[in-house]
Amino acid sequence: MTKNVETIIRPLRAEDEPIWRALWTGYLTFYQSTVTEEVYATTFARLLGDDDCDFNCLIAEVDGTPVGLTHYLFHRHCWRIENSCYLQDLYADPSVRGQGVGRKLIEAVYAAADAAGAPNVYWLTQDDNVTGRQLYDRVGQLTNFIKYQRAT
Repeated sequence: MTKNVETIIRPLRAEDEPIWRALWTGYLTFYQSTVTEEVYATTFARLLGDDDCDFNCLIAEVDGTPVGLTHYLFHRHCWRIENSCYLQDLYADPSVRGQGVGRKLIEAVYAAADAAGAPNVYWLTQDDNVTGRQLYDRVGQLTNFIKYQRAT
């Protein structure tokens, strides 16, 4: 059962680096992935940068404690005039899952996209992310696209 908790969604701040790193590490671990120290440092710097091509980050707080994050960016799209919004990373600490934190982060990205005039928000997930997909089925629409990437 979903229990809505008092969640505040706010932009990332410079002093958030240690907690952002811990949350993002949790996200990467969930997807059985790691990144180098250089990627951590570069990503954090970009999240705080002012380049329109860089990602944005929102932090979810419950009772003043950061418990979740999302990374998203705006980009051009050949099929429309307006930019699209790609929600790349979404993470809620396991201790708050099922309490509305993920939904509030997605809704905050929707609001940021609306404010930026970007009507399309999309994201990817693994097909076996059962818990995440239960939320995504409620706040989004599943498409029939299949992802390919360059073979290594």
